[in-house]
Amino acid sequence: MRIAVCGGPYGNPYALQAFVDDARARGAERLYCLGDLGGFGAEVDALWPILTGNDITCLAGNYDVAIARGDTDCGCGYRDPKDNEFAQLIYDHTLATTNRDFAAWMGELPTERRESIGGCDVHMVHGSTLALNDFWWESLPEDQHRLRLEASGADVILCTHSGLPWQRRTGDTLTVNVGVLGKPANDGQQGVWYALLDLDEGRASAELVPLAYDWQAQAASMRAAGLPEVFVETIETGWWTTCLEVLPPYERARGRYHLYRSTLPTAFSPADDGWGGTEPAALDEDRPVVPLFGSPYFPSRLWLYTNFHCNLACDYCAVASSPKAAPRSLSVEEFRSLVDEAVASGFTELYVTGGEPFLHPDIVQLLDYASAQLPTVVMTNAMLLRGRRANGLADLADRKLTVQTSLDGATAATHDLHRGPGSWQRTMDGIRHLIDLGLPPRVALTETPENTGEIPAVAALLAELGLPADHFAVRPLLRRGFADTGIEIGEDTSVPELTVTADGLHWHPAGADTATSPDMYIAPPGTPLERGKQLVTEHFFAARLADGSLPRPVHCAI
Repeated sequence: MRIAVCGGPYGNPYALQAFVDDARARGAERLYCLGDLGGFGAEVDALWPILTGNDITCLAGNYDVAIARGDTDCGCGYRDPKDNEFAQLIYDHTLATTNRDFAAWMGELPTERRESIGGCDVHMVHGSTLALNDFWWESLPEDQHRLRLEASGADVILCTHSGLPWQRRTGDTLTVNVGVLGKPANDGQQGVWYALLDLDEGRASAELVPLAYDWQAQAASMRAAGLPEVFVETIETGWWTTCLEVLPPYERARGRYHLYRSTLPTAFSPADDGWGGTEPAALDEDRPVVPLFGSPYFPSRLWLYTNFHCNLACDYCAVASSPKAAPRSLSVEEFRSLVDEAVASGFTELYVTGGEPFLHPDIVQLLDYASAQLPTVVMTNAMLLRGRRANGLADLADRKLTVQTSLDGATAATHDLHRGPGSWQRTMDGIRHLIDLGLPPRVALTETPENTGEIPAVAALLAELGLPADHFAVRPLLRRGFADTGIEIGEDTSVPELTVTADGLHWHPAGADTATSPDMYIAPPGTPLERGKQLVTEHFFAARLADGSLPRPVHCAI
């Protein structure tokens, strides 16, 4: 026996009719709908003749129960105020425009169905076996899946409600979330999904079927009804623009949009100080949702570690670099490929760091390639800016290249305390050399108990050299790498800045050493940057949803 099962038509008669036609063409002998007839589109009444005229066996979803009773809200199970705001808007429209005879018909539908088909015990529900409006997400922990299975005991369980199709086997049980017909599955495709099942002699298999339909007609009908453009946009683009907060991290990371604009930070907005971090203009002010990437919560700058060995052994190096560190260098080919990928993936600036990047034999070649495509900052201790490795650096003065170095005191005694004897003087010489090359550097001071009192003197010293005031910044000491004191930083307390090393992808440049910061490791070498963005987004929401809070930025280079 072959059956076809759909979820949530959501007032989309064009998709419902396409489901009937496609399922029949594929040999489906029975058609089922798991409920939520209204809830997104404008033409709920147009569903009724299609359902009854094609012998579609229906369940009632939470939406149908609410419409039948004339409830004040849809009972969808959202908890976030913004999710509920959008849900209420479309529910009010649906309640006001649904024929009361059709609503009464909905009220007669069962909320679950159980029957034997092809020797299989099939349990059909709307949300889950626990509740009518329970979101049965694919990413639920295993114990949560088993809890829902044990509440049924059927061979096959079919559900919908979440809007995202998936299937899995647990032991002898096949569970299928059939998706919905009423809107795309947040996958960038205008089409929708349903499930086709073959049930024979106690064996069950399922196929999730992508369904093309006349989405242009659906969009036009929604506009004609005066529904907000934010709903129509989902039909036209395949990306969800409402009801985002209900999505768990795994599911949310796979969409284009991740946050409501109203949740963007106001307590910190990176200043336009020339050091990066400004909110990109690409965030459309008319849309209520934004991607995480490119927002203040996930800046669109990429960090590239050219190498990890260093001519210094600073005792608070966050990534444990030193002359004894394994180089772990990126090759010229790897670096160029990453730069190309960064451009294609929407990154707007590059930070090149180490170790000491000027220990890389091809550093000027790398900076030449990077700064020709994106604004590039190279982090250096400024001690190795002469000789073979630095030849040609002056030629990059008219490129989009910024050099940043560190000066941790106004005197040698203070600076050298953590960075080693003679390092202050060599850094000062390097700063003067950069100025002479036409590359006036930015300078950062890592604040420690020993140098706090010298911060004004450092600023004055740099001003005497002719550096603008906005070329100097103070950054915190982080408890990472060699440092055993300082600010704690982790995925749950910091804003991500995707970082690439020879070891793979990392959450933040201060956690890019796999030995001392394994908790900030994201993915192995060769992982595409687009996948890295997705993983960072997933990690971000996993950390955020654990306690509901939002992290603050920790600036390595503002």
